[in-house]
Amino acid sequence: MTRVAAIDCGTNSIRLLVADADPATGELVDLDRRMTIVRLGQDVDRTGRLAPEALERTFSACREYADVIKEHGVDRIRFVATSASRDAENRDEFVRGVLDILGVEPEVITGDQEAEFSFTGATRELAGRTDLETPYLVVDIGGGSTEFVVGSDRVTAGRSVDIGCVRLTERHRLADPATHADITALRADIATALDTVALHVPLGEARTLVGLAGSVTTVAAIALGLTTYDSAVIHHSRIPFDMVREITTTLLSSTHAERATIPVMHPGRVDVIVTGALILLTIMERTGATEVVVSEHDILDGIGWSIA
Repeated sequence: MTRVAAIDCGTNSIRLLVADADPATGELVDLDRRMTIVRLGQDVDRTGRLAPEALERTFSACREYADVIKEHGVDRIRFVATSASRDAENRDEFVRGVLDILGVEPEVITGDQEAEFSFTGATRELAGRTDLETPYLVVDIGGGSTEFVVGSDRVTAGRSVDIGCVRLTERHRLADPATHADITALRADIATALDTVALHVPLGEARTLVGLAGSVTTVAAIALGLTTYDSAVIHHSRIPFDMVREITTTLLSSTHAERATIPVMHPGRVDVIVTGALILLTIMERTGATEVVVSEHDILDGIGWSIA
């Protein structure tokens, strides 16, 4: 048994998983799993740089995580940084700060590596289930990018495109609530990205859509009528297309203040859930998926297994 700490630093959030991994049994036992909204990718799409205040928010979370890692006596740490830090001119500042705090250098991975980690984390525990057909299409809707991966017991094709919920929200600067013109422009942007994905990933071959990350889990929590966020209930829930469409339509017509009153809405997601939900809905429309299987296990779990 190896005690591992996996850290996933994305455009919107930074997350930590401390777990005991047993490669012999294929079991990953959670000891601590937490998430902090830091919005590292604030304005990166516009400026090409990580903002000083975004870096400080991220470093503050890293200090908290360093204490947790020390408390649990972790054997191995892996820190993976994704879309925002790939795009930033000053990513060396980010690397130095993380190294000083955690003693490990963040790996700024490619979109393809991100896709493979997401697939492993999401599908490892689905093996052997007879109620879900393969191949899977795993979709990880992040803050800066969205990953698309098709495979059964391994990845056969994958692609990362820059249509994350934070990136699109900042790029389109939606009215409150979003106008018809806003929604049309968003849909066109998402459709163009899906055209690119379709050149590399056989979307039509997939038989089960698996959705990952905060936009998907938030839509699921709303669909399930939860008054408080419950990852155990959300994990492996199956949300039908009609419900995703209904929720997305409601979110698109809502104001920021109205979305903030939704009980399961994280405050750091109020402004970006509109684009995140629309990305999910558009993917389901494009692929003909009748439902999305929601997974709370994702790139973080894939990173954990890569250490073990």
